[in-house]
Amino acid sequence: QGQVVESGGVSVQAGGSLRLSCVATGKIDITYSNYCMGWFRQASVMEREGVAIFDSSGDISYAYSLKGRFTISKVNAQNILYLQMDNLEPEDSAMYICAADRHFCTIAKMSEYYYGIDYRGKGTQVTISS
Repeated sequence: QGQVVESGGVSVQAGGSLRLSCVATGKIDITYSNYCMGWFRQASVMEREGVAIFDSSGDISYAYSLKGRFTISKVNAQNILYLQMDNLEPEDSAMYICAADRHFCTIAKMSEYYYGIDYRGKGTQVTISS
């Protein structure tokens, strides 16, 4: 078994920055990239968006609208995935969710099969005030 646990979500003013963390445990080994790791965000029941993902080769993909403000990274030795978010806007307010899957390795695939993803965290809430 495995688990992903997010942290780092807080309330900040527009224009600020945040770094979210996702600690992976158990069978999920970031070092060997046996799982593709990514971030989603969900502002409401109907609004879920793939943010960024590491595929099994270590290549990175971002949601087009977020590229340039958001940066995904990882520390293999600590099995931690990060999401650095800069120049935050009120529209970035959402629950940010970490995901890990052995087969779904693009934002599109993780989004399409969201409820079939191997591991999803409970999320960490980010609130941006204007």
